[in-house]
Amino acid sequence: MYLPTHFAEQDPAELQRLVQAHPLGTLVTHGPEGLDADHIPFEFDAGAGPQGLLTAHVARANPLWQRCPTGTPVLVVFHGPQAYISPNWYPSKHETHRQVPTWNYAVVHAHGTLTIRDDERFVRGLVARLTRQHEAAEPRPWRMGDSAPDYIDGLLQHIVGIEIAVTRLVGKSKLSQNKDVRDREGAAGRLDALGHADLAQAMRRTV
Repeated sequence: MYLPTHFAEQDPAELQRLVQAHPLGTLVTHGPEGLDADHIPFEFDAGAGPQGLLTAHVARANPLWQRCPTGTPVLVVFHGPQAYISPNWYPSKHETHRQVPTWNYAVVHAHGTLTIRDDERFVRGLVARLTRQHEAAEPRPWRMGDSAPDYIDGLLQHIVGIEIAVTRLVGKSKLSQNKDVRDREGAAGRLDALGHADLAQAMRRTV
């Protein structure tokens, strides 16, 4: 990833927060047939190991878990807030006409080592935790116990667990840090109006 110094995210807490807030990761692997990518929701335990532990599951029919055995180096990309930025949102554009369009975003690249966990108990625990996490905001959260046990048992047989021991987190927050404060504020205000409050807030944190 091209990473100019002024866009590099160096705060480990912010990198961890972004991964946890945007858990759908793009798992990039390289096997006998070349590069591949899978889009998977991950659980992230920042306190497990030196850099944290990513946990997920894939369909048993997905060749990933056989093509990439335990010990395979992998990359997971987590995409935070992102949006197009018009030069019209910068006050200085209307004075000097020396601004151009761009795209602002925040991403984290998690490098690590894959472990395959073809273990029903492991997968059951993972699915239960993911369900509790993502159902928490529901008025009546769905639980695995809401379904017939034989139905859940059958579904669990069709998935395989994976773990990724994270060895390195690399973050990029491209948030107009190379612009004047008033231009950043102008763009953030327009993003708020367009419903991109999370990106606007991230931009304001750089001011």
